[in-house]
Amino acid sequence: MSKTITIIGAGPGGLASAILLAAAGQKVKVIERMTTVGGRTSAIESDGYRFDLGPTFFLYPRVLDEIFRSAGTRLEDEVEMVRLDPQYRIAFGSGGQIDCTPDIVEMERQIAAIAPQDAPGFRRFLNENREKLRLMEPCLETSFDGWKSILNLRLLKLLPMLRPHQSVDTYLKRFFSDERVRLAFCFQSKYLGMSPFRCPSLFSILSFLEYEHGVWHPIGGCSAVTAAMARVARRLGVEISLGEEVEEICFDGRRTTGVRTGSGFHPSDAVVLNADFANAMKHLIPNDLRTRWSDKKLEGKKYSCSTFMLYLGIEGTYDQPHHAIHISKEYAKNLDEIENQHVLSDDPSFYVQNACVTDPGLAPDGHSTLYILAPVSHQHPNIDWEKQAPAFREKLLEQIEKAGYPGLRSRIRFEKMITPADWEHSRIYRGATFNLAHTLDQMLHLRPHNRFEEFEGLYLVGGGTHPGSGLPVIFEGARISSVHLLNDLGLDSGTILPPRGSIETVPLKPVRKPGAFAAALSALGLGRDPAP
Repeated sequence: MSKTITIIGAGPGGLASAILLAAAGQKVKVIERMTTVGGRTSAIESDGYRFDLGPTFFLYPRVLDEIFRSAGTRLEDEVEMVRLDPQYRIAFGSGGQIDCTPDIVEMERQIAAIAPQDAPGFRRFLNENREKLRLMEPCLETSFDGWKSILNLRLLKLLPMLRPHQSVDTYLKRFFSDERVRLAFCFQSKYLGMSPFRCPSLFSILSFLEYEHGVWHPIGGCSAVTAAMARVARRLGVEISLGEEVEEICFDGRRTTGVRTGSGFHPSDAVVLNADFANAMKHLIPNDLRTRWSDKKLEGKKYSCSTFMLYLGIEGTYDQPHHAIHISKEYAKNLDEIENQHVLSDDPSFYVQNACVTDPGLAPDGHSTLYILAPVSHQHPNIDWEKQAPAFREKLLEQIEKAGYPGLRSRIRFEKMITPADWEHSRIYRGATFNLAHTLDQMLHLRPHNRFEEFEGLYLVGGGTHPGSGLPVIFEGARISSVHLLNDLGLDSGTILPPRGSIETVPLKPVRKPGAFAAALSALGLGRDPAP
């Protein structure tokens, strides 16, 4: 007999959960407060221009393809995908650039052009991280529901290769001596909203994934992927209610009973929460019901950086790569200004997506789109965006024009700007667009659990839970949470298990020692590198 499951939020994690649970025969309803699906992986459309609101890189399509296959279809049948080559250009403020490519010989030539001694390190990096990912995959597919699940033989065997005491940048010194080359393989830590000088070294697999499995562009943008997910979900019988806001999650003691919206109470056998974690806790569950994740404890957690966004519809086109990352001349200083000083930089790093070179249908004939992102501090009293945004916009546009987009300001025909204050207004805690920071003391079982530890019948998906931020790991996290949910209701989860591994099911127990893993690492001498 099928169960009734309510999913709060139609972002990537919520839609992936809906597909998996419906494919397992359950009655699923998704409730989304916005009028379109996708959450931050939705689109901005105006005047014939179309932009992704959030993610623009599509990586490791294998995970989503497996989810689609559980629903009787394939990713390639639902979305047209183009593998990019070059994947992106990285231009260094200190001089030089690399057009990063999965062609190993060409990539070695690109590296040798700015740092000849580092070219041989590329193959060694690929070989070591191929093995690292192979060993890591079971951990990325596994739920960590307590500190005892960390201190198991399998994970302890991984420690020598994972090097938890090192940052990504320090780890990369084993392969590359030139700081610019290292940055080409660690700027991906910004996918997690973190500095590569603080981000744990296990995340070196992010850049490896790009070279091994490709950087892809879905035709229509990443929002076309979530639109396809909604189509697949509806074909399976999922009800998706748009423009309806969940006002509270309801409980009987510690057991979730459903949700309440403006239309009334929606009883549920289980609830899946796909929303910004900290914001959802503060607005959907009374503080006096929460212990580990009380308002006070949420305030003391570490949060990612935020992003300053410009979405520009422009007349004409630029002969520039699909993706371009421009690194500040003093990158460490730029990161310190973001993460520690919480001030706006005079020399910000920035990213430009020039998607129409691949997908001209994103703009009217003779026009193109530019998506511009600058990492900035999450909301902080040091920055008043209402006053400072116009000057920061001008500074950014001036730098972009010098970086290969001459005359940009005179060619703008559509513009939308989003600041951290806007992200916060759209229900993102502190405007931290990458959620809780991925520090060692906020990873694995120290993140909010997939089977939420505070209540029975409540499950989490999205960047705020394990495995973390980024579309591939959000999809994997949805599978972990869905397996838990089905198992807890006594239902068959075999149809949605990944074919290459197994997801462990750990009995629900409250975490008595939330700092035990960090303490164990410290006892082993596995601290973290300080920032430079």
